[in-house]
Amino acid sequence: MSRGKRTNDQDSDTERKCLATGEVQPKFGLIRFVVGPDNTVYPDLMNKLPGRGMYVSADKTALEHAIQKGMFARGAKQQVTIPQGFVADIEQKLARRVVDLISLARKSGTAVSGYEKVKDWLIKDYADVLIQSSDGSERGKSKLSTPQDGVFIGWLTSDELGMAFGKQTVIHCALATGGLTQRVVDEAQRLKGLRGFNGAKGRREGKDS
Repeated sequence: MSRGKRTNDQDSDTERKCLATGEVQPKFGLIRFVVGPDNTVYPDLMNKLPGRGMYVSADKTALEHAIQKGMFARGAKQQVTIPQGFVADIEQKLARRVVDLISLARKSGTAVSGYEKVKDWLIKDYADVLIQSSDGSERGKSKLSTPQDGVFIGWLTSDELGMAFGKQTVIHCALATGGLTQRVVDEAQRLKGLRGFNGAKGRREGKDS
């Protein structure tokens, strides 16, 4: 699975300018914000809230810069209120969104958890995405490799992955091609920026999300 499958026409129709960097980017790498009737800035993670949208790269540094420099007020052309713990709240909501999507993928049969099941999917070439918890044993995680030309996600905790599978904790899981997999990858990529993993190195025998 590759982001390269998105056509140029699709990208040109869905590009927006980041308030913080000034760069024009595809919308799936940005977070949309709107100003509510109370002049408070709200994140619109599902791109459904009414109002004129403002976009910032899904990156912790970019968001903090936009807040510190008053760019939301400038973009909205009015005084706005930024809630306390704004960036941390967005990160938490994004993490919950990714967990919920993985849970839906599990229910549809396109996600499995547990070392042996994940290993079996990798051997049989069923898996397109390898997900491993950020707090799992590095020695244990190194025994599984990202599928060739697949995607690795490694910035969810074992507790968060456990929630997706109805367990206390989960270290290893995999997603098959199709279904909700691309949505999981896109939302996980946004979460990655909020958690400061954008400088992390890619996994062996595969590529980073």
